[in-house]
Order: sequence, then C-alpha cells, then structure tokens
Amino acid sequence: MFHIVIPARYGSTRLPGKALLPILDKPMIAWVWERAVQAGATRVIVATDDSRIAEEMSGRGAEVAMTREDHASGTDRLAEVVRQLHLSDEHIVVNLQGDEPLMPAANIRRVAAMLEENPEADMATLMEPLDRKDAHLESIVKVVASDNGRALYFSRAPIPAHRPGGPAAPMYRHVGLYAYRAGFLSRFVDWPMAPMEQSESLEQLRALANNAFIQIEVAPEPVPAGIDTEDDLIAIRQHLAATS
Repeated sequence: MFHIVIPARYGSTRLPGKALLPILDKPMIAWVWERAVQAGATRVIVATDDSRIAEEMSGRGAEVAMTREDHASGTDRLAEVVRQLHLSDEHIVVNLQGDEPLMPAANIRRVAAMLEENPEADMATLMEPLDRKDAHLESIVKVVASDNGRALYFSRAPIPAHRPGGPAAPMYRHVGLYAYRAGFLSRFVDWPMAPMEQSESLEQLRALANNAFIQIEVAPEPVPAGIDTEDDLIAIRQHLAATS
C-alpha cells in the first residue's frame, strides 16, 4: 500500500506555467496524474499552491492538496501533504515529479515495492545504465551503489572515474523518482542543507550526509526524458502525436 504525491507549481524559470502547458488534448500535469493512477496507489494527490492547477485537476476528478507558496522544493511540498494527511511513520509515499508525463507506471510501482521489501531502507529510487560519453554532462546526475543496492553517492561529476590502463566500471544515471517512509520524510525536511548538497545542488545528498539508507536498483522500464525546456516539450508532443 502506498500513496503518490505529485508536486506541481505554476511558476517555472524556463517554462512559465509549465504544469498547465498543453500536450495534445490535455495539460502536462494531467498526463502525469494519469500515469500515477495507472500505478495502483491507494491515493494519488496533486499538491499545488496555485488555484489554476487546483481547478484544472479537480475538474478531472483528481484529489488536490493546497500547499504553501514558499516551499524551496517539491520534497518540502510533499512533506506538507504528509502532515496534512496525518500519515503514520510507516506509510510509503512516492514523489512523482509533475514534469514526468511519460514515467512508466511499472517504475512507480517498483520504487514503492522496494521499500516494502527492504524494511531497513529510508528511501528508494532508481537508476539506468549510462554511456561514458555522456558522463561529462552536469545535467545528468550519476550514482554509485553498493553490490546490495545501497546508494553510496550521487554527483554531477563523472563517477566512478576511470583511470587509463584498467577496466572501466559501469556508470549509472539517477532517475529522479523517489519513495519515502513518511516518518523519514518529516525528519528529512527539518534537517539543514548539507555542505555536499549545496556543492552539488543535489537534495538527496542531505539524506546520505545524515546516514540515511537509500535503496536503489535499475529501473524495470526505460525512463523517457522529462520536461525542463521548450525543446523537451516539443519532443514529447511529437512523440505522443506519433504514438497515440
């Protein structure tokens, strides 16, 4: 049993009003919500601070939670919803980003199941194999994990490094889909930012700095790109037009 929360704000530096931008016959946030519903969660909640998003999604039958406007991240918005719902510490909550309209439902189910199967884990997330030719891109977050699936470090730098003359270890990119235990999430957002989190601009490093156990494995289905730019939006519109 798990809940899905979709943080969705109207403001976006690169794509203003991103959540409501049309993709074929409906706004982006509606595509994300439909993927979440397909995953079979107990509840799917759109968390927003904007009445336009709330009205659009309420009209489509979605459960909507109104949240504060001053949240620094989607994780903070997620934690506010957890507190509004008075979820007990053991509840599993999946954070599905509001700009991932093509996230496979199988991946959403899997990240929740990883916490059910690993009671010692605080968080769960996914990764995909990465070609080393793309390792230099700072926009791609790399992750190194232990043999038993515990995340060891996340970085925008190429990790693990490869010294010439020896075999190159496989590389993985991090997929930004998370499941949390509700109790851990409430603690996480109260911790101060960690120095390595500030240095890399990666929120999950706050968890590692506080000795959290992040379970990670390869995503069961390939993860299409999310929407950060106008080009991303055009590409997804073209993809869906061709496959619908």
